[in-house]
This record gives sequence, structure tokens and C-alpha cells, in this order.
Amino acid sequence: MTKLSMHPGQMIRLKWAAIILLVLAWVGLAKNQTVAQQPLDGHGRVFHDQLLDNLVGDWKITRKFKTRTVDNTATAEWVLNHQFLLIHMKDANSPPQYEANIYVGFDNTSDRYVAHWIDVFGGRFSETLGFGARSGNSIKFVFEYPDGPFLNTFTWNPEKKSWAFLMQDKDPNGKWILFAEDILVRK
Repeated sequence: MTKLSMHPGQMIRLKWAAIILLVLAWVGLAKNQTVAQQPLDGHGRVFHDQLLDNLVGDWKITRKFKTRTVDNTATAEWVLNHQFLLIHMKDANSPPQYEANIYVGFDNTSDRYVAHWIDVFGGRFSETLGFGARSGNSIKFVFEYPDGPFLNTFTWNPEKKSWAFLMQDKDPNGKWILFAEDILVRK
């Protein structure tokens, strides 16, 4: 067995190289932890929306259709590194007959809101994204479903501290008609 010998200068350079590698690894880990803690979109921007902040919390919902009214509940919270507001909605039946998870985010490149509406009606309708524009205290989402376009306008009422979700679809003549309206009040 042969013993490797190093010149003292080589030993010093090897120690410094090891120290530099450790420092670089530490800086890289610290940088990755910082990035993971910041809520960033794909362009390095934080998604913060004061209008949608008003939707965070627990809600009682009265959903009015043309011929009937049903009670629902919803809970909204920021998820996925604060990139989406998750609204978990379900009816008051046990077990619920209707349930949905709605993920609302913002696309900085297109300068528009996006809504992923996933509910009990399955993949066919859940594959359609809604795109929205804000006007004052409202965000109007347009969903281009396979059977035609659908509007869902979220409107915040600051005086009443409540929300209204107005849902409309087109009739055979191309006129927007009421599908349903949700009124959300805090629990």
C-alpha cells in the first residue's frame, strides 16, 4: 500500500477549495429557502389582491336559481404559496350534492384573472378555464364551455361586507340570462 503525500501548499489550496465549496453550497441553500418562502408568480412577482383578500374566511351562501333557492357554505383561503385563492364551496345537504373547489389567480403576462372551477360535474366542464377582468369591486369571469359561454361576476359590497356571484349564460337568441345568483355573508 502506498501512501499519498502532498506538498504543504497543495494541502492549503485543498482546504481553501473545500471552504469555498461549503460557502457556495450554504449560499445556494439560503437563496433557495428565500425563494421558496416568497409568494412569486412565474415572473418573480408577488400576487397580492386587496379585492380578493375580502373573500378570505367562512361564508354562508344563498344561491337563487330561477325557480328555487338553496343554502351553501364556502371557505376561502390563500394557497399554493399565495398564488391562488381557494374557494371551497358546498351545499348544506349531508352528504353535499354540490361541491366545488375554485382556484382564483392572476396571470401577469396576460394581465387577467384566471379561475379553475373544479366541481362535481367532472372533467368535461372542469377543463375550461375562466378568464376575468376587474372593474371597480367586480371581477367578470368568462368561461367558454363546450355548450356555450358562461359568465360569473364576483362583486364585493364594502358597505355590507358581502359578495354576490352573478352567473349568466346565453339563451338561443344570444341574450345573457340569469342562471343563478349567490349572495355570500360571513358566518
